[in-house]
Amino acid sequence: MNHESMVAVIDDDEPARRALLRQLNCAGFRAVGFAGGIEFVNAAAHRDFDCVVADMYLPIMDGLQLQAEIKRISPDLSIVFITGHGDLSVGLAAMKQGAVDFLEKPLHEDALIEAVRRGADLCRQRRAAQARRVQLEGRYETLTRREREVFDLVAAGRLNKQAGADLGITERTIKVHRGRVMQKMGADSLATLVRMAIILEIRSLPHNPDAPRPQLNALELNNGR
Repeated sequence: MNHESMVAVIDDDEPARRALLRQLNCAGFRAVGFAGGIEFVNAAAHRDFDCVVADMYLPIMDGLQLQAEIKRISPDLSIVFITGHGDLSVGLAAMKQGAVDFLEKPLHEDALIEAVRRGADLCRQRRAAQARRVQLEGRYETLTRREREVFDLVAAGRLNKQAGADLGITERTIKVHRGRVMQKMGADSLATLVRMAIILEIRSLPHNPDAPRPQLNALELNNGR
């Protein structure tokens, strides 16, 4: 919902900045203005924003420099650039670095609102994914060394018997460890466990390249808790 999204408007042209703030606030966003990139970066609340709307040609710290600084201090934060110069090469550089959009002045209000909405949604998705990863990392830290080995092998597609042979333990023991892994990680299925391994970037391959790997469709992966 727009009213939950905070937007920073960075433009050294005060009338233009006020006009942007008025448009965004009327659209339901909570917009706050800054005269320059340094002022925004130094603001204690810069991490509270979901999207930044910034003029590309700011004094002292230009748009690309601001973008680099935002990526350093708040990598989840989205940025939409606006410009009155229409320099396509600069716009392409900004987009390659992850800018949500590059809009030319005079701005079309609908295009601006849509770009900011996309940026805010993307920011929230990134933060949710990061929070999920931190949560899973915390659970992973509770696993013993042996349980991590079992997690690795099971997520890589090894059957219980194969994992037992790999680790030199019985299939029954593997089942016990696997149950503990599922419980500690909060996984209710193999699909969920594999999805967790993907999030945690556990990429170990089966020791036997011919061993069957779990065939999981997109729906099964997306349904993982």
